[in-house]
Amino acid sequence: MRANNSATASLEELLLDSLRADTPGVEHVVHFNNAGCGLLPRSVLAAVQSHLELEATIGGYEAAAQRSDAVRGFYTEVAALLNTAPSNIAFASSATHAYSTALSAIDFAPGDVILTTRNDFVSNQIAFLSLRRRRGVEVIHAPDLPEGGVDVAAMADLMRRHRPRLVAATHVPTNSGLVQPVAEIGKHCRELGLLYLVDACQSVGQLPIDVQEIGCDFLTATPRKFLRGPRGTGFLYVSDRVLRAGHEPQYIDMYGAQWSGPDSYQAVETAARFEDWEFPYAALLGCAEAVRYARQVGIEAGGSRARRLAAVLREQLTPLPGVAVLDQGPDPAALVTFTIAGWESAPFKAELDRRRINSALSFREFAQYDFGDKDVQWCLRLSPHYYNTEAEVELVAAAVAELATRR
Repeated sequence: MRANNSATASLEELLLDSLRADTPGVEHVVHFNNAGCGLLPRSVLAAVQSHLELEATIGGYEAAAQRSDAVRGFYTEVAALLNTAPSNIAFASSATHAYSTALSAIDFAPGDVILTTRNDFVSNQIAFLSLRRRRGVEVIHAPDLPEGGVDVAAMADLMRRHRPRLVAATHVPTNSGLVQPVAEIGKHCRELGLLYLVDACQSVGQLPIDVQEIGCDFLTATPRKFLRGPRGTGFLYVSDRVLRAGHEPQYIDMYGAQWSGPDSYQAVETAARFEDWEFPYAALLGCAEAVRYARQVGIEAGGSRARRLAAVLREQLTPLPGVAVLDQGPDPAALVTFTIAGWESAPFKAELDRRRINSALSFREFAQYDFGDKDVQWCLRLSPHYYNTEAEVELVAAAVAELATRR
């Protein structure tokens, strides 16, 4: 048994060494901000750079035409990642762009209900409030369980009582490691025939995402986080049900529709109706490579390691004096959030920056309900990934412990 364990450990170490060799950033920083933006693998960087060089050499339109097969590969890779068809995938400039485009495809009327949770992403919540102001919709938040996370039974009851025009949930909120039961919510949406929008921005790349299992009509995400793709990119999944029903974005582009006559247009049949003509092709090809790389590593394997590192970090932070770990739920994601007594947000993060430890801050305005319940004004977020090491976890925990003594 010891020999087998040793062999397994050696194999894991070899794989980790290879993953870190693929990641030039680890030579410069301890990157615990993967929930903000993951470090690019070398192959992703090369994909972006090589296409920019091709554009500079032969022209932007010509480069896109020459790489048309690789461009189509983006849709193939993302579709395989989500268990759907390429025709159900649209590229976007960010997850928020994808989310707002999906919202614009729903003809909200005064009195319509949007049913969501108390842990939706801040930009989503602002969009709902904007729709309330502009369209007269009602926004209802399902209650949470005492241990954290949405009460699905209560949410299902609200579905039956209000018949919402849209049900929306964020799989993993940006402000904590909570994992919401999006598939359970989706089951009730399917039973009642309700439109269902899922924000998977923080979960894609660290948790397996199957849109058939979730049962959503729209799903939004970005490759820049746990998929380790370039910034300024996102994608949108659109279900066949939505496409068949004729839903389309409010401002449809010439790429998403044909101007069929002086007074008419016809939307394309695929999710391309949610796209624009102009694409950052270099970034798109970088995304394709990022998804390909993530699938080669293994979403389950890589995500399990990331969550395991986060769990160890939580264990090391929890007993520290003045430190309060905030994450809730039975099986948290690879986001570790905490407050530390005696420190203001900016100086504390600056101390970690000085040690070349990358982190992120979340504020009350990002999570009015969740931080209101927890009675905090800010927290620090640490988010390891599979290429981080156990030694880095210990280094980060030791840095927090040392700063806790200086409060």
